[in-house]
Amino acid sequence: MKPRHIAVEGPIGVGKTTLVRRLANQFSAREVLEDLRNPFLEEFYADKAGASFQCQVFFLLARYKQQQELLQGDLFSQRTVSDYLFAKDKIFAYLNLDQDDLNVYERLYGVLVEQVAQPDLVIYLQASDDVLMERIGKRNRKAEQRISAQYIAELNKAYNYFFFHYQDTPLLAVNTTNVDFVSSERDFEALLRQIEQLEGGTRYYVPD
Repeated sequence: MKPRHIAVEGPIGVGKTTLVRRLANQFSAREVLEDLRNPFLEEFYADKAGASFQCQVFFLLARYKQQQELLQGDLFSQRTVSDYLFAKDKIFAYLNLDQDDLNVYERLYGVLVEQVAQPDLVIYLQASDDVLMERIGKRNRKAEQRISAQYIAELNKAYNYFFFHYQDTPLLAVNTTNVDFVSSERDFEALLRQIEQLEGGTRYYVPD
């Protein structure tokens, strides 16, 4: 299997962008990074009224715009590695929106998702709640300083549920608790072998 478009996914702090950059370099591929600039993000983490819906819709439209630009530029004709899957937007919507806002979101999402290309492979990075909180603390981003351990636990649970039921594309689920894709060539090369061996369906990979 030689996927042309790989999407790397996982909860906040799991190491998506780091792995994307290594894979893009390994495969001489174009890296596509999600634009995390969102004027409502700090208000969302501060639990300001109305910020959840504003933040969610802003991200949804920004992701859609980026995906359309990729298609129009025929970017997927070359090998591409991205740090998000468009469909994951629903994880945050169901976690953060009340029912009225969710009803509006669902109608908008349903229109947009039909116009977004599917990746050939999704790599889902997993880690425990404690590991995620530790990694978030180390990168020390201002917008993330208000993130609570409870929110990360709920988000992690939602991600696991989503990808447990995910069947749209081949999926490689990787437990990253004890791996280092940045400084360990052994860990990275072992992951490359998993990618090469995946012929379809879902594979769960727990490194030694």
